[in-house]
Amino acid sequence: MTAPSLAGALARLAPVGLAELVDRAALQTRVDRKYLVPSAALPRLLERFAADARVLDVDGARSFRYQSVYFDTPGLLSYHRAAHRRRRRFKVRTRTYLDSAQCWLEVKVSGARGSTTKHRLPYRPGDRDAVRPGRDFVDEALARESFDLREGAALDPVLVTDYDRATLLLPGGASRVTVDTGLRWRAAGRELRLPGLAVVETKTASAATAVDRALWQEGTRPARISKYATGLAALRVDLPAAPWRRTLRRHFQAAPTDHTPTTDHAATTDHAEVEQEASCA
Repeated sequence: MTAPSLAGALARLAPVGLAELVDRAALQTRVDRKYLVPSAALPRLLERFAADARVLDVDGARSFRYQSVYFDTPGLLSYHRAAHRRRRRFKVRTRTYLDSAQCWLEVKVSGARGSTTKHRLPYRPGDRDAVRPGRDFVDEALARESFDLREGAALDPVLVTDYDRATLLLPGGASRVTVDTGLRWRAAGRELRLPGLAVVETKTASAATAVDRALWQEGTRPARISKYATGLAALRVDLPAAPWRRTLRRHFQAAPTDHTPTTDHAATTDHAEVEQEASCA
């Protein structure tokens, strides 16, 4: 759950409803910047914007539980393309909003000049651990982006992430900020928690936001982090992890907890990202 000090800072912000947030800040093409910030620093950061920023409020709640399940091929094709910094990359995941029991199947494809296109399909929460019910959608989305996933390649659940998210709408109405806390990763019977760390992500049409500038003034720069790839690299030390080595060394020092009954743990940009989103009913 949200730390009390953060909850207090969120409570002091003016509210914005979900419909208005989607209408005013549903950016089709956007620049994303991610920062790793100590959780204890969040209240002071938010207080700087208390007069102007608004926070998503749904029936009095201002922080919401998210769960994502990431899928990959048996050879971890998605992971390895990211680890080797291939220009053409993809992610397949389900994202479940646990408080509202809503779920989406999502396909993200990265292409030229750092652009990312996201395709979304409403999904049954009970199917969030499997791709099979939406496999045709996944294949069509990848084909639409001219990404050739080998025909018949299995896509199995590889990593689960859990976190709490608060979303801010910034002045002007075209930019938003997400604040993720309570970070947890699970893979192949191992678990990693980083309770003292938050991922702050700014999402804007072009120029840096006031939150970006505030973080820069405090010496915090955008970090190279992917919840999927960085989390899996932290849990699987046998995997190549060059793009995230500095992030892992500086922020992911907590030892993973092993929940596997045996000793076999094997198997199972500035970092700004431009993203385009396409939803499919």
